[in-house]
Amino acid sequence: ISRVENGHTVPSLETLERLASALEIPLYQLFYEGDEPPVLPNLSKRQSTEELVMDEESEKEMRFFEKVRRLTSRIDEKDRQLLLFMAQKLASR
Repeated sequence: ISRVENGHTVPSLETLERLASALEIPLYQLFYEGDEPPVLPNLSKRQSTEELVMDEESEKEMRFFEKVRRLTSRIDEKDRQLLLFMAQKLASR
């Protein structure tokens, strides 16, 4: 414990769990200084990143890239590199 207190080592999660168990306290109390347990956030159903940014245009793009992914999975690496090279050339003009 002295090595942790003096900053000579960083305890692992397992060590912190054992320390909390030995002190008969919940693990969070090693990091929380309040008298009452912290207020838990509302963890209702969250939207995925895709759901948050999905609009009609991005949905079209997603379908397009899914189609490209399926098609490129059927060609060899050399042809994939050629396809990528051509796309880069088209994008830079």
